Amino acid sequence: MVGNPNTGKSSVFNALTGSAQRVANYPGVTVERVSGKLAVEGAKVELLDVPGLYSLEALSEDERVAVDVIRGASQTERRPDLLLCVMDAPGLERNLYLFTELADLDAPLLVAVTKTDQLEAEDKRLDVARLSSLLDVDVVPVVGFRGRGIEELKSAISRNLERPRIPDLEIEFSPLVEFKVALLKERLARAGFDVPKANVRRGLLGEDPEFARSVEDFPEIKEAFDEAVGEIQKSQAAQRQDATPEERYQWAEMVTRAAIERDRDGRPKSTSDKIDSWLTHRVFGLLFFVALMYLVFQSIYTLAQPLMAGIEWAFGKLGEWTTAPLSGAPWLQSLVSDGLLGGVGTMLMFLPQICILFLFIGILEGTGYLARAAFLMDRLLGWCGLNGRAFIPLLSSFACAVPGIMAARVMPDRKSRLATILVAPLMSCSARLPVYVLLIGTFIEPQFGAGWAGFALFAMHVLGLIVAVPVAWVLNRGVLRGSRLPFLLELPPYEWPKARDVWLGVYFRGKVFVKTAGTIIVALSIVIWSLAYFPRSPELEDQLRAQISQADPSLDAAGVEAKLSGELLARSYLGQFGKAIEPAFLPAGFDWRLSTAIISAFPAREVMVSTLGIIFNVSSDVDETSTDLRSVLRSAKWPDGRPLANPWTAVGLMVFFALCAQCMSTLATIRRETNSWGWPVFVFVYMSGLAYLGAVVVHQLSLAFG
Repeated sequence: MVGNPNTGKSSVFNALTGSAQRVANYPGVTVERVSGKLAVEGAKVELLDVPGLYSLEALSEDERVAVDVIRGASQTERRPDLLLCVMDAPGLERNLYLFTELADLDAPLLVAVTKTDQLEAEDKRLDVARLSSLLDVDVVPVVGFRGRGIEELKSAISRNLERPRIPDLEIEFSPLVEFKVALLKERLARAGFDVPKANVRRGLLGEDPEFARSVEDFPEIKEAFDEAVGEIQKSQAAQRQDATPEERYQWAEMVTRAAIERDRDGRPKSTSDKIDSWLTHRVFGLLFFVALMYLVFQSIYTLAQPLMAGIEWAFGKLGEWTTAPLSGAPWLQSLVSDGLLGGVGTMLMFLPQICILFLFIGILEGTGYLARAAFLMDRLLGWCGLNGRAFIPLLSSFACAVPGIMAARVMPDRKSRLATILVAPLMSCSARLPVYVLLIGTFIEPQFGAGWAGFALFAMHVLGLIVAVPVAWVLNRGVLRGSRLPFLLELPPYEWPKARDVWLGVYFRGKVFVKTAGTIIVALSIVIWSLAYFPRSPELEDQLRAQISQADPSLDAAGVEAKLSGELLARSYLGQFGKAIEPAFLPAGFDWRLSTAIISAFPAREVMVSTLGIIFNVSSDVDETSTDLRSVLRSAKWPDGRPLANPWTAVGLMVFFALCAQCMSTLATIRRETNSWGWPVFVFVYMSGLAYLGAVVVHQLSLAFG
């Protein structure tokens, strides 16, 4: 299935295949391979939906993959048995340009024409029979989301697989070839043979040996045939000469005029044009865009919270149910409840945000507004190497970088998509919020008041955006060298989104996330759990428990267990690593406890709050509002008696969290989207470097002015 973007290709694909679809990546690239199965007259057919394109002259990675598949040059796909070209009736002239290039391939072609109902609304009518005659292929009108014409299209697919039709267009041949074809056809007609022009042309070009043998019995015709072949070969006109773009568009215009009948003259201003006069206005359009994006952002941020809380509660209950049966094996109990269930729960907690995000993207794309929003934002983002489409991934990354990175698929080329993916994690996601709230509530609000506390929270969210713009500028001029593609944008007519297409988009995006990024997230969660749990033995636990009880007899059982958890974490591989890297974090003002908390937050940033509760012997069940944890943090000391942290330390730690790529879910998603481990490693390194530099600068300023 091939066609221009915004022709209704996805609706036709969904109507033909339903839920029998498979979404994956083409090997070695980030382009999605979308395929489905359909049954036609008892046979199973695989339908491959290639990325939309306007021409076979590929520029972007998506287009290169599509063209290779269409031409049969792909190393992973065999040559298609049939090309199903999807065109939309209102944009028929534009679609026909691609059709002329497909016709040059000498491949079987079938055409499906969508949105014929929009023509009728404009008092126009498509003459299907005339269009089929002009294109020399079968043409089937369909309305995919209503299922109209789908059965006829299936029958046409079956018929064309059995008896392929290869279109014969005349625009790509030289005038000499066409002149000789006309002369020989006339000579054959005088001899009583009515031979189609296409057969004569293939015979003269050596593409039909049977035709050459058939003229052997007619000397006068053979003489004219040999003379024509000689002249064509001598002038090198035997090769097909690609028509110029102007000639292709002239032909497309001619076909469109012949195939679309107008019931009235003139072209009044369409409904889409009237809406665009407001929604693409430089003032009112931007105001509407800001309001709509605020609604989308708030919806992703707020509507997902109950679902995420429900998932967290469900996995908490599962953890409780596994406690008693596994009480005889503490390490296995911790592996199941904290490692396995914790990892799966962490992964699934992102699913509501992903589904809500792609629900909105599907609705906005279905209505046609997404293209308008990209148009409005292009001027604001163009100077740093991004284009207007980047606003969706960057905006959604404020809720969560995982769906934001996945949304970067709307970018038109590999360079801009990679640049967007590489800066999206700099947006302050909701997972950073518990850390901000804890540190602001512990150190800033008590000393400076609620006004500065609110400003600090706002500043941490804006910091990532401020840093992202110059980073994108540097990336596009250094790491991602290459010319920037022109931002070609088509504004499709407004229409109601198709519920089936939106639902399938949400379903398959969620399914891909769970199967790919989710697998990596769970595996890394178990690795982090292992580092935080081992080495450990019952004898060591009993020894430490006795020492804690003897040192502070006033502690109850819960207090002893809290201190025990902290001691065990300090002795674990993760704790030992935190102590080992403490010298590296001293320039930022962090001791081994803060360093360990930072490292433990790699699976998910919000884990730092509960880790601090364990390290400072409060509890692992604390949250960012815990008064006990805040009190302990304020009273914590360095070995020499100095306060461990102050407002400067809090700002440095928040800056570190604002800029650091401390989320394995994000890195796993980058791995999935780029099909390479190199880019997530690059993101981790450059963001960690920025975070460390920012924290060090803040601490050194505190030494100078504090």
